[in-house]
Amino acid sequence: MQVFERLAEYRYEQLVFCHDKATGLRAIVAIHDTTLGPALGGCRMYPYASEDDAVVDVLRLARGMTYKAAASGLNLGGGKSVIIGDPRADKTEALFRSFGRYIETLGGRYIVAEDVGTSTEDANFIRVETEHVVGVDVTRGGSGDPSPFTALGVLQGMRACVEEVFGTTSLEGRTVAVQGVGHVGYHLCRLLHGAGASLIVTDVEATAVGRAVREFGAKAVEPDEILTIPCDVYAPCALGATVNDRTIPGLRCRIIAGSANNVLLEARHGEALAGRGILYAPDYVINAGGLINVADELEGYNERRATKRVMRIEERIRRIIAISRRDGVATNVAADTVALERIAAIGSMERLHTGHPYGLQVRRRETL
Repeated sequence: MQVFERLAEYRYEQLVFCHDKATGLRAIVAIHDTTLGPALGGCRMYPYASEDDAVVDVLRLARGMTYKAAASGLNLGGGKSVIIGDPRADKTEALFRSFGRYIETLGGRYIVAEDVGTSTEDANFIRVETEHVVGVDVTRGGSGDPSPFTALGVLQGMRACVEEVFGTTSLEGRTVAVQGVGHVGYHLCRLLHGAGASLIVTDVEATAVGRAVREFGAKAVEPDEILTIPCDVYAPCALGATVNDRTIPGLRCRIIAGSANNVLLEARHGEALAGRGILYAPDYVINAGGLINVADELEGYNERRATKRVMRIEERIRRIIAISRRDGVATNVAADTVALERIAAIGSMERLHTGHPYGLQVRRRETL
């Protein structure tokens, strides 16, 4: 892999490799852009097949966080981290504390949170070594598990999509196919069940599927079937890239709205969905509830305030749909436009006032 070529392509600021032989830590931190503020993004733990795969994933995720924070109106930049390992077998307190020490060396340029394969308990271990972590337990002044807030944001964004397609925000009687019923997927199913939706679910973990069937009366299907089953809404809540050249022809949904990151394998697939009359809720806008919630910790966590901010995702999705319709572009392009315009406006303003190519970035680092 030509690392510097990849960094230059989308103007990444920093890529950090972290290794500790004693604990087995192999981690990578990617910081994409800090124009709006310090980078905030979760730490994913996953048994990547290769180091190149881990680098590709962390870079894609970090860039997505820049767009997510910008489109959500947060004064934060985009970053992400990955730990190469099996979260079911390789977790130890020592490993996460070692990772925390590496985060501390970044001096606040990157603030870590939990993600796929990591938990509040892991964040608590990281917190022993650095203050630059959010999503810690409520007893430590944090907000705890962000999954319910991510799910709430997805539900609100889904309402905006259903209104656009069916003329009402009600989910009563709508069929939603949820791919992945782990942390976020489970909470989304709970909310959808409460709203009167019919659920179709799948997951690689049979126990997770069984729980959704028992508690919400969901219909269980095989993982491959979820992409072709007739439904009103397809909600990807596992890993990304499920919308691609192979899967798009078989989709039988009217809406795609879920919590997964990087749902589209490539940006052009947004246009392909539009061509098929499928409304796509851009992933980094609709799944921003968890980020919005943990970011509230930076102001002194207030659950009521955080919930109110998450509820605004419905209106943000409406705005993106309106821009998409007005400009005749796919919804993912409309979302990118919103994010990039905000970054450009703030970046230009800060350069004007400071004369520094990175605006107030240096000043932020000194005051974190």
